[in-house]
Amino acid sequence: MTPASAQLASLAAGHRVPAIFEDAPFARAGGVMSYGNRLAETYHQTGVCSGLILNGATPAQLPVYQATKIEFIINLGTAKSLGLTFPPNVLDHATEVIK
Repeated sequence: MTPASAQLASLAAGHRVPAIFEDAPFARAGGVMSYGNRLAETYHQTGVCSGLILNGATPAQLPVYQATKIEFIINLGTAKSLGLTFPPNVLDHATEVIK
């Protein structure tokens, strides 16, 4: 968690804005939820492409990547403080539920 994600999540909660973010650190810092690709997978794919470029690959030779691992994180503590509830089927689809 970075200071910026903590500050942004804190501002959203302080103004009672139910914020949804694209990165997990924001939900862990106090955002209501996050939905997006796993950053570790993105960094890995960036490294693979960088290695190909350093070995002489041209842009046409680079593969096109699509995220295959998506994270859906719900912060129930923040949701409760904002008076929000989630149906059980939504909670079942979450990859992580923060209590």
